[in-house]
Amino acid sequence: MIHLLTASVFAILSFSSLVWSQTLTDSTSCPMDFNYVRQIQWPTADCRPSGDPSKTITNSTNCCQTLLSVFGISLAQHLKDTSQFHLPDLKTSSSCLSDFQKKLTSLSLPSNLVPSCFDPMQFVISLNTCAGIQTLQDWRQKLGNETILDSSCRDDLSELTACDACGYAALTVQKELVSIDGNASHSNNCFYFIVLYGAGILNEFGPESNSAVTCNFDINIIPKTHKNGRTSLIYGLVGGFVFMVVISCLVGLCFWWDRKKRKQKIGESGTNPFESRLPRRRPNTGSAWFKLSDLEKATNNFSINNLIGRGGFGVVYKGVLSDGSVVAVKQLIESEFEGTDDFCNEVEIINTLRHRNLVPLIGCCIRGEDEDYERRDGERFLVYEYMSNGNLDDHLFSSMSEQPRLTWSQRKNIILDVAKGLAYLHYGVKPAIYHRDIKPTNILLDANMRARVADFGLAKQSREGQSHLTTRVAGTHGYLAPEYAIYGQLTEKSDVYSFGIVILEIMCGRKALDLSCLDSHLLITDWAWSLTKEGDVGLVLDHSLGDAMSSETMNPTGDMARFVLVGILCAHATVAFRPTIMEALKMLEGDIEVPVIPDRPISTYSI
Repeated sequence: MIHLLTASVFAILSFSSLVWSQTLTDSTSCPMDFNYVRQIQWPTADCRPSGDPSKTITNSTNCCQTLLSVFGISLAQHLKDTSQFHLPDLKTSSSCLSDFQKKLTSLSLPSNLVPSCFDPMQFVISLNTCAGIQTLQDWRQKLGNETILDSSCRDDLSELTACDACGYAALTVQKELVSIDGNASHSNNCFYFIVLYGAGILNEFGPESNSAVTCNFDINIIPKTHKNGRTSLIYGLVGGFVFMVVISCLVGLCFWWDRKKRKQKIGESGTNPFESRLPRRRPNTGSAWFKLSDLEKATNNFSINNLIGRGGFGVVYKGVLSDGSVVAVKQLIESEFEGTDDFCNEVEIINTLRHRNLVPLIGCCIRGEDEDYERRDGERFLVYEYMSNGNLDDHLFSSMSEQPRLTWSQRKNIILDVAKGLAYLHYGVKPAIYHRDIKPTNILLDANMRARVADFGLAKQSREGQSHLTTRVAGTHGYLAPEYAIYGQLTEKSDVYSFGIVILEIMCGRKALDLSCLDSHLLITDWAWSLTKEGDVGLVLDHSLGDAMSSETMNPTGDMARFVLVGILCAHATVAFRPTIMEALKMLEGDIEVPVIPDRPISTYSI
């Protein structure tokens, strides 16, 4: 649900390391079933400590947010079964959390996760949670039998467009609940109830469905590897053994006959017709084509220890080629490529893009590329130059990172580098290319901490002079421009919106969508704009920039303030008020003045 229903959305309660009292654990049974914990492929790595498994994880915030998302699945089912948003008493809550911990322990996770993340009281029914709501009947008495949430969240939310529409509806309902409650500090709790209602009552596939898990709870389901499907394959082979033997014989006979015919043609013409037409399926741009065996060797057979990134469209592994070159190998799990020809055309486009602020493509691979021509529609891999300093998100938000906080000079250079990379995509190639997924994890940092825009698997070339309309919205919750998320209207201003969000994240040190702070602003743009209007630009800036602000050569209302204003302007909800990327770049460099920013419209974007 537009990343509003993400793991960070679930950080609606303050997590603290609490020691459970022995009086809270008794024989009271829990009414909830946690078997799904072992069945859903949720990212358990968030809660696995490095080194000794018995140690407590250091990145407790990310782990607790993930666990709350997973625990919320059972609460949504409980709401569906009992019409109660929370558990009836403290003993029941303690019993359920104890059962939840047992499931986590069975996954070889630390045995102290649940008491470190949760207070049993936070899941007990209370009138002082959100607008006095305790049951489904209370909900309907407060909001009526039909809300915008009911009409927006019943469809399959696996599609990004439907998920975003549901998320924006959730913001509207949250605003109404907070108004009824009268206490803005309860806004997080109200949103939590919206999540449970959406997954438990509205989602027709149920709280444990992919639709609810990926959208309502925003759990990034880990794709199963080929090894995970080995058991089912064996069963299939055993069950159809006789049938497969017959088919294998027939296929073998066909191959033998085809090979015989091919050899006869080679003997007659002196050339191999298969080899002569094979290159036409490959991009004719000089990019290297790798054998799958080479990539398997480079990545230690795609070992999880080599995994360096994961996104909605693929996973990325670090690899070392036979010549010693360090590369990043992206395995495409899902894409818009309809076939091998479509993939090759896309690679041709990517490989023609040469700019110092774009991650260069080294080559690609298709599983089965060495096999027969008609069978080359298997898995696809892209091989990029490895960026030694990882992605921007690691430096901005990861509490596990040992890297020092980014300096003002580094932040400034990163923002300018991204702007120049986007300007090249929009104006340096014809037709223009819209990235569609600008976010910190797609901004990589090289050895000199200079930024390079990555991940062109979502890139789209535009038609000259036309906006692009698409029925399939691609991108990441929190960074999607409103007109693109809701209507599928894609223009260069869609990338500008995402870029504005990234500027604010870099300058503020706060995520695009963040409920960990107990204020009434969910979106970073609302929060930054409210402070800026009051003249408190200094309060918007990341506290680690204090030394730079206090220096004689830096004025907090100077360069830093200008960058914040450009970020707010780029991420304006109204398309017409956003600058082009070239105009934004000139503003950032001080070549033109930042215009007066129009106020943000009162809409579902504000809480």
